[in-house]
Amino acid sequence: MNLSSEQHSVAAELQQLLLQTESVEFFLEGFVSHAAELFSSDVEVLAGVTLLRNKQGATVASSSEAARALDEVQYGFGDGPCMRASRTGKTVLVEDVRTDSRWPDYTNAIRDRGFYSILGVPLLLGSDGGAGLNLYAREPGYFTPEVIRTADAFAAEAAVTLRIAVQIARHRSTANHLRTAMQARTTIDLAVGIVMAQNKCGQDEAFEILSRASGNRNVKLRELAERVVQSVTSQTVTTHFVD
Repeated sequence: MNLSSEQHSVAAELQQLLLQTESVEFFLEGFVSHAAELFSSDVEVLAGVTLLRNKQGATVASSSEAARALDEVQYGFGDGPCMRASRTGKTVLVEDVRTDSRWPDYTNAIRDRGFYSILGVPLLLGSDGGAGLNLYAREPGYFTPEVIRTADAFAAEAAVTLRIAVQIARHRSTANHLRTAMQARTTIDLAVGIVMAQNKCGQDEAFEILSRASGNRNVKLRELAERVVQSVTSQTVTTHFVD
């Protein structure tokens, strides 16, 4: 294994990863690849991140298609080590899927896939669900108490960076929506100006004319405004932003 909680700055590496990615999705893909590499030794470990929403699980990132497939088998049964960790905020260990009796349907479904140890580590808890890091090892008994302590420390540091990534994603989404709204407003304002010139009327009356035409023709106001602008110029309408 390539990580010890005493020797390695997980937060620093994950923050650097966050700075290098453009979206929370790319960050999570990098995060799970990082986790799989850190916890692998001569034994292969796969990683995935489960997100719970309304008690339903979904894999939002995985280190491989095999990891994603292992996660999705669990969702089909509605419970399992990773979903339990995400739901309760407590780390869940399966030492050997061939002998563990807690989720017989799930363990029977994956026992021949070549991954025998599973560790579900909570990442985030929320009002409508949670998130967890899922680790799968090819050898039974791979996740020793020392490895579990390291995984818990890794997840605790990762959770802070993940919260930052989620906040950044929300701010970017809000900014994009505002930018789109402002671009639509520019087109509508130009169309209002054209209607004012054509009808020799005030701004409010011109906007009312556009709104009535939009309703009568069952066309969105922005689309109608674009047609009005296109009727007087072939140039594309541009909104100028100062960053």
